[in-house]
Amino acid sequence: MASIDIRAVAKSYGPVDVLRSVDLSIRSGEFIVLVGPSGCGKSTLLRMIAGLEEVTDGEIAIAGTRVNEMPPKDRNLAMVFQSYALYPHMSVSANMSYALRLRKTPKERIAAAVAGAAETLGLTKLVDRRPKTLSGGQRQRVAMGRAIVRQPQAFLFDEPLSNLDARLRETMRAEIKKLHQSLSATSIYVTHDQIEAMTLADRIVAMEGGEIRQIGSPLDLYERPANRFVAGFIGSPAMNFLEGRVRVAGNKTELMLTGDSVLALPPGLDAPNDTRLTVGIRPEHVGLGGAADGLSHASHVELVEPTGMGTIVHCAFAGQTIKAFLQGVAALRNGEAVELRLPPERLHVFHGETGERMDAAPAGLA
Repeated sequence: MASIDIRAVAKSYGPVDVLRSVDLSIRSGEFIVLVGPSGCGKSTLLRMIAGLEEVTDGEIAIAGTRVNEMPPKDRNLAMVFQSYALYPHMSVSANMSYALRLRKTPKERIAAAVAGAAETLGLTKLVDRRPKTLSGGQRQRVAMGRAIVRQPQAFLFDEPLSNLDARLRETMRAEIKKLHQSLSATSIYVTHDQIEAMTLADRIVAMEGGEIRQIGSPLDLYERPANRFVAGFIGSPAMNFLEGRVRVAGNKTELMLTGDSVLALPPGLDAPNDTRLTVGIRPEHVGLGGAADGLSHASHVELVEPTGMGTIVHCAFAGQTIKAFLQGVAALRNGEAVELRLPPERLHVFHGETGERMDAAPAGLA
């Protein structure tokens, strides 16, 4: 398997900049997930690595060799698409072996490669069937098998689970992770689904507006997001945000919110008086119920969402809604008065203008 180095890569379509000076080094055997909202440039970057899009500026190197001018067929990469891209008139085995047959690979090697991939993916009993007789998950397995038999330098996945239902996505996510662990293959996976990113990646590359916002392990991005964008994109339910201005009163630093609400900030935060800040707190760190430390806030329930494994409670605070995620079943009713706890040590603090992180990692997460 090969390393992939992306150096100051940019992509433009006329006056429109799609990617701006992207730098990323992918180690051999690493599973990298490119994540971000639609239009952030993640699929364009994947297609540039594959050779399906030209590089406007910068350099892409695979196993140390510059590939900017190299045609896709010579890069020895295998791509798994969202749409499966199977030939409907061919059997499963014929679809999986097509690229090898084009290369004039000996028949015995083709048969061995197809049999090995089919066994790995649980397709052995389906090799004589055609795609129209297969389920969505089985078709995606065939597409993955077609990539495996080529023994490429790296696998490129372009939102391969987007067409599947929620249960099947969960199953296929586990299949892809097990496949990576067995092959130790260099893999780049594009998705807008942060759950896929968190569960699959060795490292996540969070992208926005054609730029990389943060690179790190899934827990790095969850526990210490570098900016407000990453904080809001990673995590489910999504992080709560509150905006206000700093008030320094003696040895206390507080945040003045809408409607004269006051929020205690993490101790030791270096923010001058009247600085505009955004603070975030994850729903699983929001507490309900009074506290002796006087840091609870009067609120009321706006909505209760039972999920089975827990309950998402929407509460009114400072002119907006704050979500709390409680384990188990919460016997709460809409309109019920509650005390809301936002522990200062659990807050993530971001600059109000730049959105960049200002505080240390919340307690228990460093």
